[in-house]
Amino acid sequence: MAYTLQHLESHAAFEASFELMRVLRPHLTDLAAYVAQLQRQSAQGYRLLAAWEGEQVVGLAGYRPLENLLYGRFIYVDDLVVSPDLQRGGLGAQLLSTVRDEALQRGCDHFVLDTGLHMPLAQRFYFRQGLLARGMHFTQSLKPGSPQ
Repeated sequence: MAYTLQHLESHAAFEASFELMRVLRPHLTDLAAYVAQLQRQSAQGYRLLAAWEGEQVVGLAGYRPLENLLYGRFIYVDDLVVSPDLQRGGLGAQLLSTVRDEALQRGCDHFVLDTGLHMPLAQRFYFRQGLLARGMHFTQSLKPGSPQ
C-alpha cells in the first residue's frame, strides 16, 4: 500500500492525528490541550510526520533536532505509532526511514529514540531497523502526588 507522507502543521491536521496518537499515548484525553501542546512543541522544533491513507492518518512519527555533548547534532524520535490494523506491514519502517533520511540531510551525527523496557516487540522492531540499545533512560516525576 502506498501512503502519502506529509508533515502536519495546521490546527486541523493536528486534530486529525489525535485518535491515532492516543494509541501510543492513551493518557491524552483532551483534543484542545493536545493541539495546543503540539503547537508549543512545534515552536521548539518538533515535527510530526503523518502517513495518510486517503483522508485518514494511519501512521505518525514525531521528532525534533537536538544537539548535546554526548551525540553532537542528532534527531530524537519522540513518538512513533502505526494504526494497529496496519502494524507489521512496513509503515513504521517507512516512517523511521524518512526521519532518518532527514537526519542525514541535516548533517546529524546520530538518530536516537527511547522505548519502554516493558515493550519487547518495539525493541525487536528497533533492532531490525538498525538501532542499538546504548543505555538506560532514567526519569523522576516532579509533580506532587504522582507515582515515580
